[in-house]
Amino acid sequence: MSVRIIGPVTLCIFATLIGALFVLISTGSTYAGVACGLVGLFVTAFMYDSAVHGVIRDDASPSSPTIVPPADAVDLLDRPEIDALIEALPQPALIISAGRIARANRAALALLGHHVRGEDVRLAIRHPAVTQHLVGERAGSETVQMELVGIGAANQSWELRIAPLSPNRQIVLLTDQSARQAAEKMRVDFVANASHELRTPLAGILGFIETLKDREAGGDVATRERFLSIMDGEARRMQRLVDDLMSLSRIEAEKFRMPEQMVDIAALAQETASVFHSAGHARAQDISLDLDLSCPPIRGDSAQMNQLIHNLVSNAFKYGRPGTPVTVTVHRDGPDAIQLTVSDEGDGIAPEHLPRLTERFYRVDASRSKAAGGTGLGLAIVKHIVERHRGRLQIESIVGRGTTVSVTLPVPENNSVRPPIASATTRQEALSHK
Repeated sequence: MSVRIIGPVTLCIFATLIGALFVLISTGSTYAGVACGLVGLFVTAFMYDSAVHGVIRDDASPSSPTIVPPADAVDLLDRPEIDALIEALPQPALIISAGRIARANRAALALLGHHVRGEDVRLAIRHPAVTQHLVGERAGSETVQMELVGIGAANQSWELRIAPLSPNRQIVLLTDQSARQAAEKMRVDFVANASHELRTPLAGILGFIETLKDREAGGDVATRERFLSIMDGEARRMQRLVDDLMSLSRIEAEKFRMPEQMVDIAALAQETASVFHSAGHARAQDISLDLDLSCPPIRGDSAQMNQLIHNLVSNAFKYGRPGTPVTVTVHRDGPDAIQLTVSDEGDGIAPEHLPRLTERFYRVDASRSKAAGGTGLGLAIVKHIVERHRGRLQIESIVGRGTTVSVTLPVPENNSVRPPIASATTRQEALSHK
């Protein structure tokens, strides 16, 4: 027992004796005096026992005793469940002890390297702000959250979170924010591009309206007819853009719902060719069909698959040289899939543009695309339709020779049911996308 506890214990004993004597004299009851003495002795014994077993520290203040851990307490890092805990975390996780990496899960080792175990954290994460909170004066003082780049791939962005475990230990969690930031950038770009695509023709229409309101310019019949023709073209361009945006929105809304119909792709290809012929398209005679009519049907959405074929053929018309064939092929691709290909003979596309062709509003030649009536959404719609049908999209092109777009679609196990050829409803929908 420490010297610092002797004083309070002695004082308690004397207070007990005096209190018992006072009660005995004042009440004249021996039992009351004995009871008072026993209570005081019990309190004294409790204080002595607490001091001996270390529950009350020598330097503790009387108002707030400090609880210390038992002598046989197990260190946090020696607990077997701590390794299982950090391994269960899906994101990279580290436990820092005295500025060194004491524990790292598999995700962290894959990101930073297996050599980081036991290494100074400043060598594994080279960032001044991180260093300040892990080994600096502010280490372990508070929970910190910050954005971090320079770890992993060049364009990866991370959210780093540091939380204190004890005065010299912290847990570090790294969450990859690259996908979220890429999605946010796509959203911002999409809104900007959509606004631009709508604002440009709208500004043209408003300008022509102002001109036609002028008595002299608007009174000329030839000028009025020319302006009205341009206004009609710009209005229809906006209508096509709005239709494509709504179509893309509907496809994305159904992205995770598998289609339930059985669709004959060869029959749809035949129907699409008939639509172009019946609509009197200038290049309808350039369509060349190579169809394996024995191909089994796929599980799909007939309206969306019809739109997919229509978009691919329309693109081939726009970018293939006039008078050259646009070849549509449907054939088996092994026992479990069929493949649809649309090929043109045109100028082709440079390799650096191929990865971005399915981005919304991306155009290799913006002026040519707009002159041909394109909205910049055709291949984006194709990509989302293919994704919904769990298929694969591949674009190959040779500069000066042409482009081939291939769509591979899975065949369900039970493919004994063959649907009828595309209905009149599908034909009308194809015409509406023209």
